[in-house]
Amino acid sequence: MTDDMRHTIRTEGRAHRTTSQGEEIFLWEKPSSADGPTRGTILFIHGSSMASQPTFDLQVEGMPEASAMDWFATRGFHTWCFDCRGYGRSYKGDDVWATIADGAADAAAASDHIREHTPGPLLVYGISSGALRAAAFAQNHPDRVSRLALDAMVWTGDGSPTLTERRKKLDQWRGTTRRPTNETFMWSIFERDHPGTVHERFAQPFIDQVLALDDSMPNGTYIDMCANLPLVDPEKLPMATAILRGEYDSIAGMDDLLAFFKRLPNADKEFTVMPGIAHASFAQKNFLLVYQILHSFYSRPAPEYRGEAS
Repeated sequence: MTDDMRHTIRTEGRAHRTTSQGEEIFLWEKPSSADGPTRGTILFIHGSSMASQPTFDLQVEGMPEASAMDWFATRGFHTWCFDCRGYGRSYKGDDVWATIADGAADAAAASDHIREHTPGPLLVYGISSGALRAAAFAQNHPDRVSRLALDAMVWTGDGSPTLTERRKKLDQWRGTTRRPTNETFMWSIFERDHPGTVHERFAQPFIDQVLALDDSMPNGTYIDMCANLPLVDPEKLPMATAILRGEYDSIAGMDDLLAFFKRLPNADKEFTVMPGIAHASFAQKNFLLVYQILHSFYSRPAPEYRGEAS
């Protein structure tokens, strides 16, 4: 057992409610359980096919480190996640497409609520379409984000075989606001890119906890990622930014992300390729690599010297 596992404990969570564009969204908070002042407030933003708690607060018997929120709370971070409208415990009316723009608006509403409890700029993490939601939120509200981590993201969609396949069903996605989900589909997320990367003890609990909240998912992000990219402008992200890409990710194209990375204006930036990891990074055998990358990025002191003004 590693120190990372031994020093992670369960942290009691708190449910919150607020509204986004007049519709209810659910937030989940796990405060720091470490002694001393908080090291910052993390806002986790989920992807297209699952709500926030299974993604970021996964409960696996005997493995508290399966919860990213618990892992970071144990190390002094105040942690929050929320369900975008259309998912989980948030508003799920048939009128909700849950587009990237909708998710960015939901993140802004969540940040309004969080700032009432823990003021100051946020450390933001988004995965897959959640990375696009996070980037759009940061683009719209740069003053609210001190450090931005984008995992498994696409920019233009170039070099993405999974998106190429999804585009064949674009008319289907556009024909209804929601698509059914089930255990077979959830397993396909783990087996699509590179079988063997998923953590054996995480997969079934993750699937069970996703399906306990949703038996269908909104189509908005699928449509956006198949037909409407690019949706964010890297040159409008002035904050420190980290790009994370799994070695075997079939959605996040390497050249696409490198082109995005080159255009980020802040020199305090990093691009990390995560070995042995596919798309769903927190559920992978190498999940502790992801935690450590984020911990280092979120803990990094601001540079004292930035060069002479030109």
